[in-house]
Amino acid sequence: MLPVTMPTLLGQHYPGSLRVVLVDDESSDGTAAVATALGGATAGSAAAGSPAGPPGRKPLVIRSGRRPPGWAGKVWAMRQGLQAAGEAEYVLFTDADITFEPDTLTALMRAAICDNRGLVSQLALLRAETGWERLIVPAFVYFFAQLYPFRRVNSPGARTAAAAGGCMLVRRRALAAAGGLDRIRAARIDDVALGRLLKSASVRCWLGLSTGIRSRRPYPRLADLWDMIARSAYTQLRYSPIALAGTIAGLLWIYVLPPVAAIGGLLGVAAGGGGQADVIAGAGLLSWAIMASTYVPVLRLYGLSSLRAVGLPLVAVLYAAMTVDSARRHRAGRGGEWKGRTVGA
Repeated sequence: MLPVTMPTLLGQHYPGSLRVVLVDDESSDGTAAVATALGGATAGSAAAGSPAGPPGRKPLVIRSGRRPPGWAGKVWAMRQGLQAAGEAEYVLFTDADITFEPDTLTALMRAAICDNRGLVSQLALLRAETGWERLIVPAFVYFFAQLYPFRRVNSPGARTAAAAGGCMLVRRRALAAAGGLDRIRAARIDDVALGRLLKSASVRCWLGLSTGIRSRRPYPRLADLWDMIARSAYTQLRYSPIALAGTIAGLLWIYVLPPVAAIGGLLGVAAGGGGQADVIAGAGLLSWAIMASTYVPVLRLYGLSSLRAVGLPLVAVLYAAMTVDSARRHRAGRGGEWKGRTVGA
């Protein structure tokens, strides 16, 4: 990913002081070497201490120390990057698979300063090129927005809080006042935890969508997408069997019942079932149409046909199965399994 993504950070059209820090979290694929070949300076070298900025902007590459007990891997990497950032007033947390349009950082900073926001986060546009990606990925964004309605996240008076881990611009002083990353050190879903931490400290937060921030990570197979969702779905439910049952029941009730009622009612009408079948078919079709209409804006965001919205119930069934599988993996001791690592609750 780095040859594609890191140049978009180094090439930001940002007029202020900017340093890019890459944390190599015990990788075995030559991450540090690739970053250094892209112009990076390893920690401790003379170039590492040189001022950052165009045209000679270079990343600082640091190797992660061994993770202390009680720390989640992502948050531990964030903590080390934060320390390496020095006295920066704002810090942008991002992932190695994210690319940015050249003016993105300037726009983020403008939003943070002009609106007095301590956290400005944008949900990256995930890759949707293969058939499975086009089926599953837009629904990921859709269901995320159902769980964390952006208007409520952005409202200071609402308790709903969240962020998107691929792009989180944080004001350093606000984070410190809220207790720092130590407060969320065990968080398996770091972005939501960071949003909750800051909002609970009365920090003004903002979450939105963007087409200028993109994830380049491919998920070509259903198995890849399944793993991506199943690794954290049960964690999101706080490992609660009751929440799991409620979530599955809700998915089936909201997204599956309308088409079942519509099809069943229409079959009843065809069989001469009379007025009751008409009512069931009409209610099912109306509910199905309303549900599909709420999905259309996300499909348009990804440049996909609005007709795909009719298939949302099928995608909901897949998400229900992934959520159940996430709970099964947790009970089997494989909770949070990702890229060869397994973390517990």
